[in-house]
Amino acid sequence: MEYRTFLVKTLEDAAHIARDRFGKVSSTTKVGDPTQVVTEADIEIGSMIVEAIQQTYPTHNIIDEETGSVDNRSPYTWVVDPIDGTSNFAQASPLYGCMLGLLREHEPVAGGFALPAFHEIDTAERGQGAYCNQQRLQVQDGKDLCSVLISYGIEGNQSDPMSTRSECELFTELVLACRGVQTSGSVFDAAMTAKGVYGGFLYRDCKIWDNVAQHIVLEEAGVLYTDFFGQPIDYRHPLTKATTPFGFCAAPPAVHGQLQQMIATWKKQSAWAFEK
Repeated sequence: MEYRTFLVKTLEDAAHIARDRFGKVSSTTKVGDPTQVVTEADIEIGSMIVEAIQQTYPTHNIIDEETGSVDNRSPYTWVVDPIDGTSNFAQASPLYGCMLGLLREHEPVAGGFALPAFHEIDTAERGQGAYCNQQRLQVQDGKDLCSVLISYGIEGNQSDPMSTRSECELFTELVLACRGVQTSGSVFDAAMTAKGVYGGFLYRDCKIWDNVAQHIVLEEAGVLYTDFFGQPIDYRHPLTKATTPFGFCAAPPAVHGQLQQMIATWKKQSAWAFEK
C-alpha cells in the first residue's frame, strides 16, 4: 500500500498549523513531569492528524501523544507526535517538528516528519527509500567517530538525579571522542542525521512517538537504528507502551559500532545504575 501521498499531505497540514501558531502560544507542563511541555498547538495538530487518519484509514489503530489511543484491533498502528520539541516551539525556537509513523504489527513500515520552520518534509516507506521533499536521502558509511558530529538528547531525571549524573559521564566521553556534540532535543536532529550532516543521533529516555516516524526514515536512508544498547527495538503490542522507555542509537553501521563500544564500557563501569 502506498502511504507517501497521505504522509506528505498530512504533514504539510500539520506544518501549516505549526507555522501559524509559532510565537503565539502559551504552554503548560504535564502533570507529574515538569520537564514535559504542552501547548494548544499540540492539541490542535494532534486532533487534525487523528481525524485525517480516521477518514483515510478508519480501521487502523492510533497512538497520539496528547489525546491517547484508538484501538480498532488492527495490525496497523499510527503513532503521532504532533510537536516534537514542544519546549523549543513554546519558546519560539525553530528546532521542532511534527511526526507521524506507521507500524504493521511490530515493524515500522512508513513514516515521516515535517520541520515547519525549514519547509522540509522527510518521508519513507519500507523498501522504497527515504526522501527530503523530492530529494533521495542516502548516508555514507565507513566514517570514524572522531570525524563526525553526534547529536545526543538528554533530559534530567528529577526522580533519580544520580541516573542523570551517570549519563553525563557517557556524554563527557562522547564529547571527547567525536568532532562535536549537538542537541536540539527534537526530530531536527534526526533530519540532520538522515542527510549525513550529523554522524549519529542518540537518546536514552524517550517514548514510542519519538521513535516510529524517524526510525523508518533513518533506516531507509542507510542508518542502523536500534535501542540505546544496540538491540532491536521492541514495538510489539504498541497500544500498551505509552509509558515504556524507548531510547535509541541511530548511526551508519561503522559509527554505530563505535558508539556501542563506548556505551558498553560506560554501562559496565556504571553497573550500579542498572541494578535498580
